[in-house]
Amino acid sequence: IEPGDSIKNVLPLPEDETTWGDYDIMFATQAGDVRRNKLSDFATVNRAGKIAMKLEGDDRMVGVGLCTADDDILLTTALGRAIRFKADDVRVFKGRDSTGVRGVRLQDGDEVISMAILGRVDATPEERSAYVKHANAMRKALAGADAEEDVAAPAEAEDEVADAALTVERIAQLGAAEQFILTVTETGFGKRSSAYEYRRTGRGGQGLTAHGLGGRAGTRLAAAFPVEETDDLLLVTSGGQMIRTRIDQVRIVGRSSQGVTIFRTGKDEKVVSVERLPDSGGSDEADVAGEEGGEGEA
Repeated sequence: IEPGDSIKNVLPLPEDETTWGDYDIMFATQAGDVRRNKLSDFATVNRAGKIAMKLEGDDRMVGVGLCTADDDILLTTALGRAIRFKADDVRVFKGRDSTGVRGVRLQDGDEVISMAILGRVDATPEERSAYVKHANAMRKALAGADAEEDVAAPAEAEDEVADAALTVERIAQLGAAEQFILTVTETGFGKRSSAYEYRRTGRGGQGLTAHGLGGRAGTRLAAAFPVEETDDLLLVTSGGQMIRTRIDQVRIVGRSSQGVTIFRTGKDEKVVSVERLPDSGGSDEADVAGEEGGEGEA
């Protein structure tokens, strides 16, 4: 590794190399550029490494993932914006030593903090809106009469669409395909939101609100990525404090909400790392039970 360089991603690959031709590899940079290559371009990599993407100035890599043309790409920024677009909106590059194309248009002082690969679901905006409202209503009913209002927080006005009538079968189909996006701020606030609330737009736009950053929630996001109900989370602060908690303790709310306090950080301390721990199978109680964020919640 060259001086000043560091390893950013460790990417598991399919064991059967004969299937590598079916996959693409997507790169995303801090400045909002993306690039798509065939995975087979990297079938042979020697110990000295291989150029994957040319970076301009002080730009750096923030995400690498396997995808197909049928997947969607989600880029999330530090100032709480996110953009979702089709993977095939990014052409397949033949070479490896050129820059990519713009994935998201950043505001001053903003930067991309994560890239996620999402499954593409064949559903209309009306169906997604109706399903999210139904699922939120069901969660609120299960939580009881004391459930917080933000359990069923609606999407922001820019996404409002007419509701569609959903059959029981269609609700089951959308539920089986639903993914959830975790977002965590530097001040320790976090939430889960349905990926259906992140509507697909064209590549290169400014995106949608991914997390409400007003009030106590802070001014910047520390992490954003898909999670499963059985996952654990590991958070580390700039002061060397660490916490492990269950993902099911993090409330599911609308994407513009501020969420709940996952980690109560100290003065001049911020969350610097959030890691997903898939289904550990442990029985230990989580260190923090996702206490409410009080006035910091949306």
